Amino acid sequence: MMTRAIRIHRHGGPEVMQLEEVELPEPDAGQVRVKNTCIGVNYADIYEREGDHGGPHFAKEMPITMGHMAVGIIDALGAGVTDRHIGERVGYIGPNSYAGHTNIPVARLFRLPDAVPDTVAGGYLLRGLTAEYLLRRLYKVQPGTTALVHAAAGGMGLILGQWGSLLGARMIGTVSSPQKAQVARAHGYDTVINYSSEDFAERTLAETNGVGADVIYDGVGKMAFLKSLDCIRPRGMVVSYGTASGNVGEFDLQRLHSKSIVVTRPTLRSWIADPDEAATASKALFDVLSGGKLHTPIGAQLPLDQAAAAHHQLASRSVTAPIVLIP
Repeated sequence: MMTRAIRIHRHGGPEVMQLEEVELPEPDAGQVRVKNTCIGVNYADIYEREGDHGGPHFAKEMPITMGHMAVGIIDALGAGVTDRHIGERVGYIGPNSYAGHTNIPVARLFRLPDAVPDTVAGGYLLRGLTAEYLLRRLYKVQPGTTALVHAAAGGMGLILGQWGSLLGARMIGTVSSPQKAQVARAHGYDTVINYSSEDFAERTLAETNGVGADVIYDGVGKMAFLKSLDCIRPRGMVVSYGTASGNVGEFDLQRLHSKSIVVTRPTLRSWIADPDEAATASKALFDVLSGGKLHTPIGAQLPLDQAAAAHHQLASRSVTAPIVLIP
């Protein structure tokens, strides 16, 4: 069948993305075809478009169909698929999602509860599963934990702040403007630091009586990482899960020595590779989403052919919530 897809034929800025008609073969054995209804736009997409394969993805042969997650309806089954049915609502994390239809292995599918709308699932599935392992498994946030989150008013920041608060943690967030500070305060943060007008490390130390945060979640990268080492507590953990401002690059490991700091650079795929772990993680996510425990705003809904505009908005941080594409 023919479907529309956003593809690139070379790496570069948002302008390299093109809407094309492409031939999509029938799903292989163990795959289904999903008619996408809502596509998540994530920083991982920007990394791939720019050719930054020091990040979460490996180089692929051109042309590349963009995207790494979506939700939709199963409309075809490959050979051997018996535990899924046509018409079933699913989400998935996998390649080639900036398209009207995508073939995806059954193992990458997540059943969506009726209580979670397509736009929420599209905007928050990848972010929510990331937040789940960051807060509940990589570092187990609990009552008494002090967590510092960079870019607290962004898509990831909104869910980390709320879910961390639900787990009983004291949440401190950094933002770049007074307007974003208001957004962060409305989404679980006890303390919000505007790093444009004050030193976030000094303020974090002041807020923690000179001890520092127990865990720091850094999706910013180059602009925030090294200074984060100054305001983590002894034996605390700095989690570099994203590089919105650029890769951290090389740094002197001796910076970690005096406080026995733990630094990690995780990626979601390692934390949902095991089917049982993925099922448990998605249940935890859908429980908080279905129960109305998290406020899940959508920053923008754009048609598929405006993928370049979506990338511009995400990179410029002009929106304070996830962006989705509607085929």
